[in-house]
Amino acid sequence: MWGSERKMLAQAHISDPHCSSTAPIRLLAAGRRRFRFLRAALRELMALLVASSFVTAASAHPHVWVTFHSDVLYSPAGAITGIRHVWSFDDMYSAFALQGIKHAKKGEYTREELSSLAHLNMTSLKDFDFFTYVQAFGRKLEFADPTDYWLDYKDPILTLHFTLPVKEPLPAEVTQIEIYDPSIFVDFEFAKTHPVSLIGAPPQCRLDVEPPHQPTAADQIRLSQLDSHPLASGDTYGEMFANKILVKCP
Repeated sequence: MWGSERKMLAQAHISDPHCSSTAPIRLLAAGRRRFRFLRAALRELMALLVASSFVTAASAHPHVWVTFHSDVLYSPAGAITGIRHVWSFDDMYSAFALQGIKHAKKGEYTREELSSLAHLNMTSLKDFDFFTYVQAFGRKLEFADPTDYWLDYKDPILTLHFTLPVKEPLPAEVTQIEIYDPSIFVDFEFAKTHPVSLIGAPPQCRLDVEPPHQPTAADQIRLSQLDSHPLASGDTYGEMFANKILVKCP
């Protein structure tokens, strides 16, 4: 939702060689329950930012930026079976997330070397519905455990791949999918080219993609206050920053 500001604000992230490799995942899993089990990690990161004179840029939400592509998966019978995501993190967060990860070659990480980090992502993100919300027939669709997940690292971006199977696949005339963090700690933005694909969908299905709301001056002020005054549980303010996917299969 931030356009060119994403790169500038990402510079607020500071790598600390003494940080645990699990700290960035605790920070990424920032949503409705963040302030119960992430408060200490956030305080630690903010202390580093203050010490490094970056507190002004870093004090406003969001803190992590994700550019993503999604595939909506269908069965031969025309039922939605899952969502396949590819999330690319900002470069500064990527560097922070890799702290403490053992690797054989400098500047390079294999899928195997990143496997434990990928698993930790899946475990943590489950508590936040993987920031993926699907509605069909007026009700929320539930996901089974993620499959086919892995991380890769390139130039110098960390990218998370994973599939969310729908527990009860079903054909639907209208399906709405939203990707966002309700707490706005993480910012999600569609990839500029081919942000969404329908895989195996019936030929009559039509896809509509709606980017998130662009912050106004008033939004910027409110976002700058969220670290000290986080959104209350159930607050729907973050929904306006949702990336929306609408599939119609008449």
